[in-house]
Amino acid sequence: MAGGDGVAPAPATLKPPLKWAGGKRWLVPHLRPLWAPLRDRRLVEPFCGGLAVTLGLLPDRALLGDINPHPVNFYRWLQRGLRVTIPLRNDATLYYAHRERFNRLIAEGGQGSREAAELFYYLNRTGYNGLCRFNRRGGYNVPFGRYRRIGYTTDFSAYAALFARWEFVSGDFAALPLAPDDVIYADPPYDVPFTQYSPEVFGWEQQVCLAEWLARHPGPVLLSNQATPRIVALYDRLGFTLRFLDAPRRISRTGDRTPAVEVLALKGV
Repeated sequence: MAGGDGVAPAPATLKPPLKWAGGKRWLVPHLRPLWAPLRDRRLVEPFCGGLAVTLGLLPDRALLGDINPHPVNFYRWLQRGLRVTIPLRNDATLYYAHRERFNRLIAEGGQGSREAAELFYYLNRTGYNGLCRFNRRGGYNVPFGRYRRIGYTTDFSAYAALFARWEFVSGDFAALPLAPDDVIYADPPYDVPFTQYSPEVFGWEQQVCLAEWLARHPGPVLLSNQATPRIVALYDRLGFTLRFLDAPRRISRTGDRTPAVEVLALKGV
């Protein structure tokens, strides 16, 4: 095992346990002042992804959903104090063997198992660029990464107490059981062409459905997305207050690392 003793940090300093392309740790300082007067409420994340925002805000209560069942399964096993027992090495042969086993578990209905959670963690840490990508048949297809050194954690017991206060669910955002005073933070897939995060496609129709669903919620709403002209026009039309921020560009096929403009759309905040 490379890069540490494999033990999760103390609860006060818990970091997102997964690598996540497009993660929002950079956005947390902008969200904290908005969250502070609302922190007695439940935080709802329909696209919880790598948990950067929830771990940054540390709500007492949270409903955390994602259309992709595999991170949700991993987080549910962290609630039980997961200790990883499968081999963890930055090795291409092991990576593709573990990927094949993970996809076999999915095909056989074992995606909710402890083994599937352990394999997903390993693939996430070892695969290319922190991507989480599936083909239309539901198979994980991220290639081996290019890391010189990887720090794996094997003991996630430090997460158990904190995660025990949060509920993790997998499914469509519109099916989340909301309370009127819930605070929603939504970070959907960007409105740009991107390789699939899950077998389901999140296109423009889904962007519009999400925006209208958020607009109907009577409680506070915070939404982040890339500031494409049609996203800006959509949330402006629905009466959201818009702020524009320079986001770090972490993945670029062209090598362009200039900041990407992101919109923070607010309602009832």
